[in-house]
Amino acid sequence: MSVICGINWKTPVTTASGTFSRESAALVDVKRLGAVTLKGVSCEPWHGNPPPRIAETYGGMLNSVGLQNIGADEFIKNELPFWLRFGTPVIVNLAGHTVDEYVNAAKKFNDTPVEMFELNISCPNVDMGGMAFGTDAKTAGHVVSEVKKVSAKPLIVKLSPNVTDITEIARAAEASGADAISMINTILGMKIDITKRKPLLANTFGGLSGPAVKPVAVRMVYQVSGAVKIPVIGMGGIINAADAVEFFMAGASAVAIGTASFADPHAVIKIIDGIGEFLVKNNINDIEEIIGCSRIK
Repeated sequence: MSVICGINWKTPVTTASGTFSRESAALVDVKRLGAVTLKGVSCEPWHGNPPPRIAETYGGMLNSVGLQNIGADEFIKNELPFWLRFGTPVIVNLAGHTVDEYVNAAKKFNDTPVEMFELNISCPNVDMGGMAFGTDAKTAGHVVSEVKKVSAKPLIVKLSPNVTDITEIARAAEASGADAISMINTILGMKIDITKRKPLLANTFGGLSGPAVKPVAVRMVYQVSGAVKIPVIGMGGIINAADAVEFFMAGASAVAIGTASFADPHAVIKIIDGIGEFLVKNNINDIEEIIGCSRIK
């Protein structure tokens, strides 16, 4: 059992936003997850970016989906009941183009049984808002502060790695009321179709995820966990239990599994089992014993 922002998780493992669907739930025992983090939801429906918007790369993938979603009202009516039936804490990822859109999205979910919010100020796939809010400390602090004022749920703030000093953004989020930090979101990347001689993605750039980003993610979790006092949920290229353990040792209190689930829908359960096996093998009674243990004294 892990406690994140006062919420009980059966295990310190969740899904990464945008990577776990109803189809995933048909293959995975959702009741075994610490929490299930759902894809980004905005106050009003978003159409997302034009295709093509997915590209395979060495060690990962690029995506430029653009947070396509059905909007909060439709989501609450037709999607949320499906996820609540498992009894696993549900985390809703909030998206917006403006501060008001973030605030209004949070208000929509305040009266639902959702356990936590994840504030997405770091998506590199939207034209307005998104990553722009997560790349400047003052702006990040402002949007976090405004959402925190109206939020009835613990607020996780998802940070962008596309910055010079991620600890500055993390401190601003903490000072503005964030209850936890999740990181990292995707790294801005690009792929060119050499036959057509133009960018493969219609939106030109996309977010790189998968094993290729893991060393960057581990480094940033290490830095941020040493800079803030709130929990850090680590993610970025975790494909097995050993990867997850690295994040715990870097300072993460929990981890999220994303791209690995596209290659193997059972990855999240295998990782949960593998973490347990690691703890038993090494005579570790509680995951807390290894969180941040790699930090140089």
